[in-house]
Amino acid sequence: MTFETLGLHPSILKALAGIHYDIPTPVQTKAIPLAIEGKDLLVSSQTGSGKTAAFMLPALHRFATQKISETSQKTPNQQRQSAKAKGERARFKAAQPKMLVLTPTRELALQIVSSTEQYSACLKHFRTVAILGGMPYPKQMQLLARNPEILVATPGRLIDHMQSGKIRFDQLEILVLDEADRMLDMGFIDDIETVIAATPATRQTMLFSATLDGIVGKMARSVTHDAESIHITSSASRHENIEQMIHYVDDLPHKNRLLAHWLQDRSLGQALVFTATKRDADLVADRLAIAGFSTAALHGDMPQNARNRTLAKLRDGKVKILVATDVAARGIDIPSITHVFNYDLPKFPEDYVHRIGRTGRAGRHGLAISLVSHSDSASMKRIERFTKQTIPVNVIEGFEPKMTFRPTAPSKRGKPGWKPGSRKQAASKTGQRHFSKPANATRNTEARPRRHRKSEHRQAA
Repeated sequence: MTFETLGLHPSILKALAGIHYDIPTPVQTKAIPLAIEGKDLLVSSQTGSGKTAAFMLPALHRFATQKISETSQKTPNQQRQSAKAKGERARFKAAQPKMLVLTPTRELALQIVSSTEQYSACLKHFRTVAILGGMPYPKQMQLLARNPEILVATPGRLIDHMQSGKIRFDQLEILVLDEADRMLDMGFIDDIETVIAATPATRQTMLFSATLDGIVGKMARSVTHDAESIHITSSASRHENIEQMIHYVDDLPHKNRLLAHWLQDRSLGQALVFTATKRDADLVADRLAIAGFSTAALHGDMPQNARNRTLAKLRDGKVKILVATDVAARGIDIPSITHVFNYDLPKFPEDYVHRIGRTGRAGRHGLAISLVSHSDSASMKRIERFTKQTIPVNVIEGFEPKMTFRPTAPSKRGKPGWKPGSRKQAASKTGQRHFSKPANATRNTEARPRRHRKSEHRQAA
């Protein structure tokens, strides 16, 4: 199966060939033909399965076909007059996109825009813009003045522009709810309902989610009409190309020593370290920098331009280790990320799947390591139940936990694993976060954003 056999427009096929995107993924193979037919879709597939192309390629095909049809019916003079009139409307009226993509995070929105620009590289006069929290309003007004065909937005900022009359959906043809489960987890249900109520009933709706159960499934059925359901793999399916392991830790200093040890692994290309809070992301990043690691922090309190610069440095290889909250669990697609560390376990088991999905991209091998304390054992069990697998425990010589544990199955790397169990455990020691400095390391003195930002920047996790 190739993209050509799916019936896509020649201009899109040319753009895909230019980026060496040749073979569609399973979700694309099933979704694209149905979307081209104009059907509503309910799609459940795991992260990294190619969902962006699954909804964006058929939309681009639709718009490219429409443009050719409209152009062929007009004389050259009519085409010039139409273009001039369209420009005038864009200057004085609200933007009226043909397609809206709602996403939970800014990073995912920017990733979608970047991919769309690649897919539409051979389509003339085609505009895709992102409207996000944290972006300056004057910049957003400039983008909206272009009257883009495709608008990618986070719910909160989109509602602001709708209420001020800067965006209308009278001409909307396609609505996409991407990572719908995550948007509901983040409390966007009211905003989503407001947006949907402002769109035409004749729209085509495509909803993508890790799961279609519970409240997500209820919402999916209410916003779609005679939708086709596509289930590629369960959100709890194994990541076959990602090796997962657990390290049990006694206390904070033990956790920090283990992290520093793994960050010196010769097989490490780039790494993501996930923390539970924004403050911890800054603290861990600072301590790693003092120890000589090339690192940066990423979280929702940072201004959008600072987040963009940090991600650009990560993509360019100028930052080797990114310490982040779950704001980075979705929307980051960097193949050179070889290791993911759960410094703190996520609040929801679903987020564990998305976190470790940042490695092992494009068929590469990845390693996901969770640093688990005794108090985290219940959360780890929930993750194992959700993923329907037992994650092996690893013990490294010189970093063994001092607490008493019950043995479990051995891991692929190191000695047999162990599980917390005894009530007679050594008392945990608390201490400052510190890391040993790697050999031949130099201190990274690159400036970082302040840790304490005002509430105006607290719009994302």
